[in-house]
Amino acid sequence: MSNLVDLAELLPLQIWDGVVGRRVQGERLTLAVVELSPDSVVPEHRHPNEQCGLVIEGEVTFRIDDEERVLGPGGTWRILGGTPHSVVTGPGGAVLVDVFAPARDDWDDRPTVGTPDEPAGLVWPRGR
Repeated sequence: MSNLVDLAELLPLQIWDGVVGRRVQGERLTLAVVELSPDSVVPEHRHPNEQCGLVIEGEVTFRIDDEERVLGPGGTWRILGGTPHSVVTGPGGAVLVDVFAPARDDWDDRPTVGTPDEPAGLVWPRGR
């Protein structure tokens, strides 16, 4: 991977139904722009990676362990490794930025969706 890439050049990975992510993979961290379709669900899961993120567009209901909150643009989260968490979007869907450390190598086997010319209906960044 080149060190300088436009997000539009990255094919999205199918993370879950209704959830796609484009990632920039470093040696020790992963930066991902994740787009969630309207009314999508990221089921409760956990991973050893620490995760921090930010809502760019839309609204999500985020649950981390026993804490739950609705987050809109500017809402942030931190998830320590091994902590259960889940996300539900509303009717408008959402766009998030996630950072994981160490890098998310468990996404290596996720299928890509779309093609470079038609990247699966992605919405961000606007005006591409």
